[in-house]
Formats: sequence, structure tokens, C-alpha cells
Amino acid sequence: MSAVRTVLRGSVAGVVGTAVMTLAQQAEMSVTGRPPSTVPGQVAARLLSRSDADAVAALSGPTHWAHGAAMGPMRGVLAGMGLRGVAGSAAFFALMWAGDAVLYRTLGIADWPWRWTAAELATDMGHKALYALVTGAAYDALDNRSG
Repeated sequence: MSAVRTVLRGSVAGVVGTAVMTLAQQAEMSVTGRPPSTVPGQVAARLLSRSDADAVAALSGPTHWAHGAAMGPMRGVLAGMGLRGVAGSAAFFALMWAGDAVLYRTLGIADWPWRWTAAELATDMGHKALYALVTGAAYDALDNRSG
């Protein structure tokens, strides 16, 4: 498969995964009372050398969706290496989650995950595991449908 098709399918799959994860986050927040995460906005603001709360708030939503779409092609690369189904999604989750944790720490947004509370860790890993599984299933379905 061409690299362009892999990227396009991965991006579409990433948007599908992001949509499902976003719905799950909204449901979880309505039950737990947890406020929305500002981490995506903090990442974008830091990368753009901004630090004001308005920038963080304005950038959080678009960055959340862009990150999901941008990570999807990695799932396509894994499929091209023969990692499909749950195995491909598990590898995708590990790479994506570890990369996010390193990025957050490097930018000074969050401490290392082993220093997070159990609730913070479970919430982050749970939502990102859902994203990885749905993105993987969407990618595999798109890849199987049109070869």
C-alpha cells in the first residue's frame, strides 16, 4: 500500500478513535465530576511559546483532535509490519502512550507517570487504550475494505 493511503486511512481511523474517546471522556467526566483536561492546550501553547490561559483554552480542543488524527498513521505503519487486530492496537497504545508521557514530562506539563495518582493513571490509560483499540479497529476495517 502506498504511504499516502496509509496516512489517509490512519488519519481517518484516528479521527474515529478520537470521537469515541471524546464521548467516553465526556461520560466519565459527567460521572466523576472531573474537569476537562487542559493538557492538549498546554502542549500546543508550550510548542508555540505561549503561556496564557486563553491560549491553553483555545488550543485544547483543536490539539486534542489534531493529535488523534496525527497518531492514526502510526497504526497504519504497524499494520504494514504485520501487526493487526488487538496485537497491533496494543503496540500502538504502548508507543502512543509512552510518547505522550515523555512529551508531557519534557515540556514540564506533567510528572513521570509512575508519580501520578492511581486515578490519574487509570483515567489516562483507560481513555487512551479505548482510543488505540477503536483507531486500530477502524484502520483494519478501512484496510480490509479497500485493500
